[in-house]
Amino acid sequence: MTALEVLGTYWGYKSFRSRQQEIIESAVAGKDTLALLPTGGGKSVCFQVPAMMKDGIAIVVTPLIALMKDQVRTLQDRGIKALAIHAGMGRYEVDTILNNACYGDFKFLYVSPERLSTFLFRSYLPQMNVSYIVVDEAHCISQWGYDFRPDYLKIGELRKEVDAPVIALTATATPAVAKDIMARLGFKEENLIGSSFERPNLSYVVRRAEDKAGQLMSICNAVKGTGIVYVRNRAKTEEVAAMLSANGISASYYHAGLSHTMRSERQEAWRQDKIRVMVCTNAFGMGIDKPDVRFVVHLDLPDSPEAYFQEAGRAGRDGLRSYAVQLWNSTDLQRLRQLEKVSFPPVDFVEDIYQKVHAFFDIPYNTGEGRMLKFNLEDFCKHFSLGRQEVYYAIKYIERQGHWTFTEDMEIELRVKIRASRQELYDIDFGDPLAVPLLDLLMRRYEGIFSWSVAIEEDYICSKLGIDIPALHQLLYKLAIMHVINYVPQDRANVITLSHPRLEPGNVALSPLLYQRLKDSYHARCEAMTDYVSDDATCRSRKLLAYFGQADAPACGTCDVCRRGVQPRPESLEAAIKAFIEKSGGVYTLAALQENLESLTGFTGQEDWTRLLRRLIDEGEVPGPNL
Repeated sequence: MTALEVLGTYWGYKSFRSRQQEIIESAVAGKDTLALLPTGGGKSVCFQVPAMMKDGIAIVVTPLIALMKDQVRTLQDRGIKALAIHAGMGRYEVDTILNNACYGDFKFLYVSPERLSTFLFRSYLPQMNVSYIVVDEAHCISQWGYDFRPDYLKIGELRKEVDAPVIALTATATPAVAKDIMARLGFKEENLIGSSFERPNLSYVVRRAEDKAGQLMSICNAVKGTGIVYVRNRAKTEEVAAMLSANGISASYYHAGLSHTMRSERQEAWRQDKIRVMVCTNAFGMGIDKPDVRFVVHLDLPDSPEAYFQEAGRAGRDGLRSYAVQLWNSTDLQRLRQLEKVSFPPVDFVEDIYQKVHAFFDIPYNTGEGRMLKFNLEDFCKHFSLGRQEVYYAIKYIERQGHWTFTEDMEIELRVKIRASRQELYDIDFGDPLAVPLLDLLMRRYEGIFSWSVAIEEDYICSKLGIDIPALHQLLYKLAIMHVINYVPQDRANVITLSHPRLEPGNVALSPLLYQRLKDSYHARCEAMTDYVSDDATCRSRKLLAYFGQADAPACGTCDVCRRGVQPRPESLEAAIKAFIEKSGGVYTLAALQENLESLTGFTGQEDWTRLLRRLIDEGEVPGPNL
């Protein structure tokens, strides 16, 4: 079948969107291809159609478990056989899936990046007939991108073992990052195909506001339909959702600290319009394909245009008029500058954290490789009397350098090891009729359960025994008390996985040169974000597109700048005060003057404008205000 026939047969579409066909043709021709498409631009079709046209199975690397599950379910609904391997699966389940990937008639294997280097995955790789290596969220492989993930570097190693073309996809990459992506993925020749990032139906609005809650209420009341509100921390999601609910607006909150079940339930309720507004951290939205989001509001200032563009782009994927609103004030700029400082503590501090983490877990020098450490950041900081943010960013930089992997909010599987021997099990009076069937099921299902702790599938065990999960936990706990088994309950935690034995002081390679380059890159992104909100004379859409290398973009005509007409920025606060008072005919109030200064210039955060106004009045250059 041709690409268009495949599209029609499985997706029911009669034509491709902008640049999709060109990307598909490039991939079908066997070329390594980087597809640069805006959020909601139909990236999945760009690799799914080529994979359906070629023998073998496509390995799709993505960090988004929610998206992974959603796409596998959608493909299966279309009659296409697909599999997924991600964190939280037991060894037996992974082994079965990999066996099916090699010897079953499957077209897609979705894999989270940390799985690529596991012994089990590598052992099956030679038997797989791989059609394509697909890299979703490809910007994660670039150290110069805003969302670098060290596990993505393992994809470069995968290329050495698999002779298959790469299809890399991203919605956010500057020209420099795009070039770095192609280099990191070992492209045989550079091949970037991208469409315009322009979103004609999306109106960008920037408002300087001291009363953000009031502004948010106004937006929710003025714009009908579903919305997303982004804030910077978990506590604030709850606070803002409660405020909206108290004012009659259907709202809930979402962040990574919620249980998996609770997150899934809230996500689904929002998807089905049972919740109108979701207040969330940036943990929400990745891979969520809800086309009719009418507004996205940022109550806090993101630290990069990439993050803002990605999150704002979740509005209006159905092509209808939607709004991306950024609320800000001088406090946001101060926070951004402070965040820049704490994000890059001194290199000697970073090395000290490396040693302290090992000491915290009593790991001697030249030992510890492969250990997984359940890491409580608050306890660690309290123990050593350290600041939380500086420690967090030191840990992240050590991860960048390959000394360990830091997984936040990892779901730790329920694990069981049988301590008693097979013979001893026959002599124990368990006092519970379900104990023997449970142990028998565990022994038959999980090879090695007498030698090491294995992750067990709670749903499967419960279905076989005819009990619910709380009853299973109670039974396992009882067996643990009897010293029949070792039982590690399911949990969520930050986990540090050590990549090599502990190094001695002075031998921890941390590359100060790279550190400085990353610091400079981060500073440039913060400055670009500051410039975006404070520039009141340039079309918002044009400003964002220029950042991503689209320098010739036209004015959108719908952003706040375009709607009010481009106005020249006053050269100074004094000029701004005089211009406003002259325009007002000398009749004005202090509140009106302040509002004008904040909305047009942003100068009010730089100096005390009331003192300057008093001087101008005293010198007779402007009249006094109406009180």
